[in-house]
Amino acid sequence: MLSVIVITKDEARNLDACLASVAGLANEIVVVDSGSTAATQDIARRHGAILVETTDWPGFGPQKNRALDAARGDWVLSLDADERLTPELAAEIRAVLSAPGDTISFALPRLSWYCGRFMRHSGWFPDHVDRLFRRDSARFSDAKVHERLLPRGPTARLANHLLHYSFRDFSSVLKKVDAYSTASAEAAFARGRRSSVWGALGHGLWAFIRTYVFKAGLLDGSQGLALAISNAEGSYYRYVKIWLMQQGQPSATLRDGPLPQG
Repeated sequence: MLSVIVITKDEARNLDACLASVAGLANEIVVVDSGSTAATQDIARRHGAILVETTDWPGFGPQKNRALDAARGDWVLSLDADERLTPELAAEIRAVLSAPGDTISFALPRLSWYCGRFMRHSGWFPDHVDRLFRRDSARFSDAKVHERLLPRGPTARLANHLLHYSFRDFSSVLKKVDAYSTASAEAAFARGRRSSVWGALGHGLWAFIRTYVFKAGLLDGSQGLALAISNAEGSYYRYVKIWLMQQGQPSATLRDGPLPQG
């Protein structure tokens, strides 16, 4: 039995296509929702999902563990609402679950969309993410952002792509750069990281060079250049926000609710 788990917050734009991509594969769907408007919840119900509503936001890792705790399948596939299985990936998952052997977790190669193009360089591909696993052999880390699966046993990789529509337009780029730079700044500051404006500038410059040159972002055309710039901005903002927290200026992103997925 395969359970598909998804956490949501106002994902009406994405959720229908996400859940449609697992039709015929999932034996159960669990959606843990954090205060969405009715549209998101209606889509989940239309696909026959078990809907778990929460009033707080503990972060990505704890929220995914809530979804995992509600699942009943021997195997679990964790998806973000802006992700889709291709028919080839669904067939591959079906095949490996019929004879998994000793493997308890499978990583999926994720192909991500950036403002009109799937990115095959820039450090974005292949982006292997651990998403398919035995329910009793793995948990998610407790990280509020950039959580990861912690499997307790042998792992393997699948061949077919998981499609990730992370940045459909530039408005979503700006929102996520702001949200994730705040979240990562808060986490780094809590660990004792400190910064300065000049340090932030240096980190931003290095992020651009790493993405565009060393990760071959120039081969992704105009989107590769745009992504390198937005990576530079995200890194710069992260360290500026650390510097601002040193001055006593608080940040409220994680207290306000879930970050945009992606």
